[in-house]
Amino acid sequence: MPEPVLPPNLAPALGNETTDSGLGASRDPALRLPTDSDPASAELAQHTTVGGPSPRFDWPRFIASAYGPTFLSTIGYGAVMPLVALSALSLGAGVGLSALITGLTGIGTILGDLPASWVATRLGEKKAIALACLWDALCLAVAFSASTLPVLSLAVFCFGLSGSVFGLARQSYITEAVPLKYRARALSSLGGTFRIGGFIGPLIGAAIIATWNLSAAYAFAAIMSILAAGVTLLLPDLPADVRARRAGPEGGPRLFTVLRAHVHTFATLGLGVFCVGFARAVRQTVLPLWSESLGFDASQTSLIYAVSMALDMSMFFLGGFIMDRFGRMWVAVPSMVILGLGLASLALAHNGWGVVIVAGVIGLGNGIGSGIVMTLGSDASPSVGRTQFLSGWRVFGDAGNALGPVALSIITTLFSLAAATVSLGAFSIVGAMWLGYWIRHSAAGHVHELAAEQRSNDSATTILVQESDD
Repeated sequence: MPEPVLPPNLAPALGNETTDSGLGASRDPALRLPTDSDPASAELAQHTTVGGPSPRFDWPRFIASAYGPTFLSTIGYGAVMPLVALSALSLGAGVGLSALITGLTGIGTILGDLPASWVATRLGEKKAIALACLWDALCLAVAFSASTLPVLSLAVFCFGLSGSVFGLARQSYITEAVPLKYRARALSSLGGTFRIGGFIGPLIGAAIIATWNLSAAYAFAAIMSILAAGVTLLLPDLPADVRARRAGPEGGPRLFTVLRAHVHTFATLGLGVFCVGFARAVRQTVLPLWSESLGFDASQTSLIYAVSMALDMSMFFLGGFIMDRFGRMWVAVPSMVILGLGLASLALAHNGWGVVIVAGVIGLGNGIGSGIVMTLGSDASPSVGRTQFLSGWRVFGDAGNALGPVALSIITTLFSLAAATVSLGAFSIVGAMWLGYWIRHSAAGHVHELAAEQRSNDSATTILVQESDD
């Protein structure tokens, strides 16, 4: 069966970058499949049936089984993460130590990103997700019964480790399972699911605490993780040809072989997604701090944050649609620019309505970019060694998430909170320019054109079939 070829108009645009992305094989010959005679068309070939339209994708089953575990586990995560600091305080920790213990989740996630590829490649995505959910439940059970700070700290750290496995495995699975023409919408919807669960979780957690106690919230989160593990088992297995392609001729590439082969991508696009994670983490921290500096009480601060989250949650599918139709750059750059302008404008908001408006702008910018980090990572990932590549990719986004609040704290201590919002907003805009440049100059910036070619091929074939039937 002949393989689909890259459209002639795309060959010059992609140039040599096709050798360092998901649109082709790696520069390392050891990572190439013997059948990759036309590496630039590998990504399109993965989801195209030559001589007929792409097989109809089973969306109902996929939505329930792929997004269900994320939704359930995120509700549990959202219910307990705001409570970790309170648990630490109740065990005798000071404010500073409580903040450190809360941050152990992020540290665990970063340290677990690379080892997570070992788990995902050996167990497969479905088993890895289920195992991560069960590990979550165990960590939450330990936190539920923790009577000392070291035990609580260990549970929180291990919770981050499981999060790295869960995040990597679900991204890798969706990248392989979803047709290329739907990739951005599928991954932006995954980001939207995380946002919705994170919004609902704290509300449920507050109700549980009001009815029972703090420990009951940990028990609820553990139950959610167990349910998520059960739903994960409904995921359809990846096709045998996908598993064979990823395994490669010698059992698949090694982690650091893949990372070395794509060091240019990590140094360019990877640095861009570091900026995305950085700006997003700053936004989560700075809104409550600015509201408190203006003298707003906890209920007013919560309402302002809810406005930002509402706009954030409402934009995810639109962002995915734009990425699939017009290209990743038309979401990545506007999202970061809007987010940066919102952060910088916060210094000018000195009353309730002003803060509400700026919070809405920040939520809009963050929401429209839902899934952009995962989408770019999937686009840039090689067909062989994809899981290993994505584990390295996730380090950059997670490192940005971890360092954003640290930078905010340092600048605020040395200067002022207003200076921090302006400078970090400017950093976000500079990051947008960097990311936009490297998207344009990499194969990831042209994936939507391959997807359009796939849609065109499907439509043309369908018309021919209908005419022949007539």
